[in-house]
Amino acid sequence: MGWIPCSGYSGTKNKIEKMEVQDSLVGQIKATPGKLKRNSSKNSKDASKNGNPDHIAAQTFSFRELATATRNFRAECLLGEGGFGRVYKGRLESINQVVAIKQLDRNGLQGNREFLVEVLMLSLLHHPNLVNLIGYCADGDQRLLVYEYMSLGSLEDHLHDIPPGKKRLDWNTRMKIAAGAAKGLEYLHDKANPPVIYRDLKCSNILLGEGYHPKLSDFGLAKLGPVGENTHVSTRVMGTYGYCAPEYAMTGQLTLKSDVYSFGVVLLEIITGRKAIDNSKSAGEQNLVAWARPLFKDRRKFSQMADPMLQGQYPPRGLYQALAVAAMCVQEQANMRPVIADVVTALSYLASQRYDPSTHSVQSSRLAPATPPRTRRRQ
Repeated sequence: MGWIPCSGYSGTKNKIEKMEVQDSLVGQIKATPGKLKRNSSKNSKDASKNGNPDHIAAQTFSFRELATATRNFRAECLLGEGGFGRVYKGRLESINQVVAIKQLDRNGLQGNREFLVEVLMLSLLHHPNLVNLIGYCADGDQRLLVYEYMSLGSLEDHLHDIPPGKKRLDWNTRMKIAAGAAKGLEYLHDKANPPVIYRDLKCSNILLGEGYHPKLSDFGLAKLGPVGENTHVSTRVMGTYGYCAPEYAMTGQLTLKSDVYSFGVVLLEIITGRKAIDNSKSAGEQNLVAWARPLFKDRRKFSQMADPMLQGQYPPRGLYQALAVAAMCVQEQANMRPVIADVVTALSYLASQRYDPSTHSVQSSRLAPATPPRTRRRQ
């Protein structure tokens, strides 16, 4: 939920930079009223499948109501804490629903900017793989966001620093999560108009509901993508260290392919169980992508990249294919990375291939081709 600059530094200067970035995004949205919508809103079937694009209303709540829901923000209701504030579990009696309530830090204008961006984005964008914004509170200097409650926490909770006794993610669940997260990103890139660059894709921002259904959350850094003849948008470099695309970190030029790189890092985390950045490891293994690149070149070493927690319970062919997708996503050159729609095609195929650890066999859960469609490389 928190953020740090891609350079890995933090401080007052960087907070000011983020505030300016958010001002720019808010200005873009204000300058194009009514244009942030789905391309296929005329198609009622698509609208039904992906959510109602015309529904932009979010409920407003009083601070007192949200304080009551969280029992005055008691510590035992705390779900997590990040750079912009704390998230609490609560029950809203008015709608009889368990919710997650994010209370933004009142110290600093950057919290207000994130608040406005997130309300705008999540009020206008609706998809099964995006977290649902129920409402918000803007009483005085209080800024709170109310989301649907995701009972299984974040993907990060299930991959890293897992406490003893907690269930590990099996191969099938990992592929299901990867495919679902990719579908959420595809909606932002291909269905929203203008496209939305998420800019902060990471394991802690992928929340899991019942059945490990994944949803992208935390849209405070999201930015409207390039339109017309433009190939990129220029902005101050913000994001999370370890997930930023190299060209964005170096030039500040943000494209849809910047998100694809970040997704590749997340996919690598899902496959390997390693963190994007892990300072506890030796120098050559601290950066996940830098560690993986030499191994990508030798298929015989692919099995070394599988998460040890899987205990060998995965389909070798599926592992190779998933790693091939990840390798393409984290290419140094942005134009060599696939578009997210092609990533969705490949991962949906892998998610449909149900691995049975008792027989070490794979069964297709849908009518699918014998091999996944080749991921096309496009600009």
